[in-house]
Amino acid sequence: MPSLANHQSNEYTKLLIEGDSGSGKTGSLASLVKAGYKLRIMDWDNGLEPLKQFVMRDSPEAIGNVEFVSLRDARRAGAEGPIVTPKAFVQGIKLLDRWKYRNDDGTETDLGVPAEWGPECVLVIDSLTFMSDAAFDFREPLAPKSRDGKYDMRAVYGDAQAAIENVLALLTSESFRTNVVVISHVRYVENPDGTKKGYPTAVGSALSPVIPRYFNSVALCQTSAGGKRTIQTQATAMIDLKNPKPFAMAASYPIESGLAEFFSVLRDPPKVTKPKLTLARKA
Repeated sequence: MPSLANHQSNEYTKLLIEGDSGSGKTGSLASLVKAGYKLRIMDWDNGLEPLKQFVMRDSPEAIGNVEFVSLRDARRAGAEGPIVTPKAFVQGIKLLDRWKYRNDDGTETDLGVPAEWGPECVLVIDSLTFMSDAAFDFREPLAPKSRDGKYDMRAVYGDAQAAIENVLALLTSESFRTNVVVISHVRYVENPDGTKKGYPTAVGSALSPVIPRYFNSVALCQTSAGGKRTIQTQATAMIDLKNPKPFAMAASYPIESGLAEFFSVLRDPPKVTKPKLTLARKA
């Protein structure tokens, strides 16, 4: 029987970061780069510019340790509204199996299996909100339609929710031996008793309260009245937060260094190595 001291949570951090738009969620990743982690980002939001600017300011020598793939469904104007080509979600699932893709110049990048990257890497989902939209866009055209073109919207939502939940189950499983950061916007839901609660935004509303159950760590990026941004680790009246070491974790951290400090409480820092350029080869 294995000892509790050898539980895999000692090696890998699985963190859900919630926050309103503009609260600094993506930019906060820069402190992990500075701390020596290698980031591999699934960019569903097309919003990595703040991260780039912070890394170039604080640790430009480590910019080569940040790898990303942009995942957005193509849209074009149609007579009845925008027409979506739903490919992004499938592309994302393939990346989780093997981080391999073709570059614009015809070369190929292959960083292997994300589940085997190890404790010095961080897989980032930025964001769960837009990944959920991609799951819905992928599932909707597959719905059986009647002669008048109608279909069961509840079935589409249900299948898309199941797909996202399966992804979260994979990322937080013991077999996925890599640090994970999932970024999400906040959905505020009114409960039957009239109180409001904040949950991660996903496809539909039924899945949102379930998502935090998959994570041992849930933190919140927020902006105070004076414009100061922080990463909160203690629960608020509206949003439940958690981490495995509440006795050692500060109630809040500055946004500039917060994620690196959060990680340092939970696990040993990575071995700092000089970033290597990704070798590309002709396909």
